[in-house]
Parts: sequence; structure tokens; C-alpha cells
Amino acid sequence: MEQENNNNSKNNNHKYQTIEPKNFLFVSYDALIGDLVWLIKKEGHNVKYYIEEPENKEICSGFVDKVDDWEKELDWADIVIFDDVLGMGDMANKAREKGKLVIGGTPYTDMLEDDRSFGQEELKKFGISIIPYKHFNSFEEAIEFVKQNPTRYVIKPSGEAQNLKGLLFIGEEDNGADVIQVLSDYNKAWANKIPAFQLQKRVVGVEIAVGAFFNGKEFVYPINVNFEHKKLFPGNLGPSTGEMGTAMFWSGPNKIFNQTLKKLELKLAEEKYVGYIDVNCIVNGNGIYPLEFTSRFGYPTIFIQSEGIQMLMSQFLLSLAKGELKYFKTRPGFQIGVRIVMPPYPFNDDETFNVKSKDTVIHFKKNIDGVHIEDVKIMNDEWVITGNSGVVLVVCGLGQTMKQAQRQVYSRISNIMIPHMYYRTDIGNRWFEDSDKLHNWGYLREL
Repeated sequence: MEQENNNNSKNNNHKYQTIEPKNFLFVSYDALIGDLVWLIKKEGHNVKYYIEEPENKEICSGFVDKVDDWEKELDWADIVIFDDVLGMGDMANKAREKGKLVIGGTPYTDMLEDDRSFGQEELKKFGISIIPYKHFNSFEEAIEFVKQNPTRYVIKPSGEAQNLKGLLFIGEEDNGADVIQVLSDYNKAWANKIPAFQLQKRVVGVEIAVGAFFNGKEFVYPINVNFEHKKLFPGNLGPSTGEMGTAMFWSGPNKIFNQTLKKLELKLAEEKYVGYIDVNCIVNGNGIYPLEFTSRFGYPTIFIQSEGIQMLMSQFLLSLAKGELKYFKTRPGFQIGVRIVMPPYPFNDDETFNVKSKDTVIHFKKNIDGVHIEDVKIMNDEWVITGNSGVVLVVCGLGQTMKQAQRQVYSRISNIMIPHMYYRTDIGNRWFEDSDKLHNWGYLREL
């Protein structure tokens, strides 16, 4: 694979060292973690990648070695890394019982993310303020509830349905009329696919997330402060997506972290959780209101974070899984990741994908600095688009200021040529207004 070898030499050069090879086994439902698998391979280790979903099995072909049965590879593996929730906590525990180093959740941490109501009740149990919400299993009941209690609500599917990001709806009308209309539409089109959901009262403020790595015993520092950009179009317009880009920086523990995640530290230690955990919040002058957990690596968050962590990611993961990692060095300033997507993203439409995107070749004018792969494979020594979702690449930029990070990331994107590709041109812009509010409220102060 001449293309792969040439590109390897251009990416993450600062991380290349000769180290003792270890055996890394990555386990995925939907091929989320492929870029990290590839990075660990480039750092000199043996990697094997299991992907369960049949239509995603071609993702990363040509970049890394794949396997058809992850459990048969357990004896081979020195460390096992799980990339999702939705039952992977049980799988991770089975690997732990066999004496393996594991990065992954537990049934409890899976529920924090998968069951929105459970996550909210756990927050309340640990003395953390939450936004009023109500759990529903019936759209008719939810419609009647809004009629009786008119205000602005957010509709949040639970379980697997929450992965269909276009179904999350944020109400704008004070009488709830738009929410009632959407609930009625969902009842007709999605009743079988959304068995459970929440109505959460909408609170206005700054949306911000804090996250940290956990080594099985305690949080590892620094923490990560990040701002997700979910809407499809610049200006925060259009349908919600899985993610269009994220801006972030590293920090010592701040007020948001100490009033949310830090309060769960003893519980996470009791669970022997190893991995990354993040809580997305709305904050305003009245308080901090957690919205939802991500109790796993975030995508594309982990790819952006890997650009800022100043140690080999293989050493980082091994040290984290062993419970030895307590502090790590990071690049100063800001990091931005912009997702490059293709039709039909963020929608599911196999016909459109097959016509507009499948097997399209990705061209680079110069090098691939800051480029991270998603639904890509190598075919005939070329990078081509595969899978079925239309998520293609994440391009990262860094800088001492947000403006510098933006200039670098969009300069790097200008180096990429893919017919029909699209991306947001304003990732990071939120910071220029939101930072003033956050500093004024005292939430970013390191404590």
C-alpha cells in the first residue's frame, strides 16, 4: 500500500518513536474508532479491528487488519478497547474477568448514556441540579402533557433511537405548538423506532461540555472543555446531526467539572470504569444544568484530543488502562475538528449514497496533516469513501488562539478535493461570544 505508507510518514510525525510492540484489539459496532486504530498501528503496534455492523465492515480496509470474531482474539490481545455503549459494558466486563487490560464501560456507565432518564436521576442522586423532564413511552400521552403544560420543550429519544440525531427537536414556541406538531409527526412515522423518549423543559444559556479520562480509580487531569456544533449548516441552522465539528481546550478542574462529573468520582471508581466520560450542559447566570452523558470516547472528540495529547496515544491508552496515568501534558491553546461529510448525511438514504458518494476518491493537493479518517478505505492505492452514512474525514487545527486554530483547520481543508463534499465554515465562532458569558459567570475558573 504505497499510498498508505507515504501518507503515514506525513501524519503525526512528532509521535513516532521506536517502542516495544503491544497487541491492541479494538471492538466496534459501527466502525467509530478506526482513526485511533490506525494511529496505534502507525506508532508501531499490532492492531486488530472488529466491526459488527455488516454494512460497515469495509471501513478502514487497507489501513488496518480486521477480524471477524473479537472473542477469539482475546488471548492474543494485551489490551482491549471498546468504542460504544449499548451493551458494550457487559462485553468489557467479560474481558476484564479474563484478566485483560480494558478501556470500556460497565452496565452502569452504559445506562448513564443509553437511558436518559436514568442518567438524569443519577445526577439528582449526587446532588446535581437538573432541568425538569418527563419520561414517555407514548406520543399521545406526551402530546396531552404539552397541551396541559404549554411551554418550550426539547424532544430527546432514548436508547438506540438517540443515535438518529435528526430526531432530537428543540422547541421554539412558548405555547409548545411546534413540539405538539413534531410529536404528532413522530407518532405517525417513528412510533416503532422510538419506544421511549424524554420531554425536557428548554433552558436558554450557553451549551458547553466538560469531560475527563478516568483510570479505574480516579479522574486524570487536565480535563477537556469542548463546544459541539450539531446543526448541519453554518449559523447553527438546519437539522441536528451526529456532529459537524468541535472546538476545545484543556484545563485544570473548573467550576462546571467540580459541580458535575467530580461528584460521580467515587461511583465511577466503584465501577472500575476506564475511559473517557463527558457531560454536556446548559449554563447561565442561574446555574449549571447537565443535559446528557457520553460515557465512552466521543467521535470525533477523541481524534481532536489525540492532536493535543503530548504523548504517544498507545502509551496513553496503556497507562490509562493500567491505572497508572494521573496527569498528562497537552498542547496549549485551542483545538478544532471539522467534519467533512457527503450526501446523504445526516439522513439515511442508500440510493443517494450509492449515486453521490460510494467509492468516490479523496484527493489531497499536498499532505494530510491534521486529517483523521472516518468512513474511508484504501482501494487501488487510493483513499475512497465507503460505509453508508456519508461521514468521511475530520480535519483538525491547533492554535494559541481560537482564530489561529480556525485559520489552520480551514487552510488544511482547502487542501482536500472530494466531489459533493460539504462542511461547516464557522466551527469555533461560538467561542467569541460564549467565552465572555462563561468568564463573567465564573464557570471557566480553575479551582
